[in-house]
Parts: sequence; structure tokens; C-alpha cells
Amino acid sequence: TIDLKTGNVFTATLTGNCTFTLSNPIATGASSFTLILTNDGTAGRTVAWSGGTFLFPGGAATLSRTTTANATDIWAFFTPNGGTTWYGNIVMKDVKA
Repeated sequence: TIDLKTGNVFTATLTGNCTFTLSNPIATGASSFTLILTNDGTAGRTVAWSGGTFLFPGGAATLSRTTTANATDIWAFFTPNGGTTWYGNIVMKDVKA
């Protein structure tokens, strides 16, 4: 669960397939957050989203993310309507140190 009451930048390392649930956006306004998402040493983990309707560029049902072991992608999400609809994108793929 990504609890938006606790901040607006989150980090997570996938240790298995994951469904992220978004909770506590601003009830009557806009919210946004950034997720720095890293894979563990296993390639091919899957990601899904819960807690509203999710829209991605081009009408995609999900985004093509980096799934190789130890890779990091940086995601950005925003909602203009209290979490009913979330707009998401990967702003940086396969970030290297």
C-alpha cells in the first residue's frame, strides 16, 4: 500500500509480483507522488495498480517497464479528483548509478 498521507516520494524493491494499492489521496483535490521502483535479483516481476482507475499514455492498460534484475524505473502519478482517476507514466527507465 502506498499511503499518500505519509509523503509524496516512495521507494520499493520488488521481491515478488506486486499489486500496489493507493490510499489516502486528498479527498476533494489533486494528489501526486513519485515511486522509485527497483527489481531485486530476479528478473520478470510483474506490477499492477489498485485504488482507482489508472490511465497511461496511448490508452495502454499498463506500461512497459524495465524487468531485468536490479533495474530501477522512476514512476510519476497524479490524480485531479481525489483518487478516482490516476494518470501515470514512467519518467525514467533503467536508471543506473
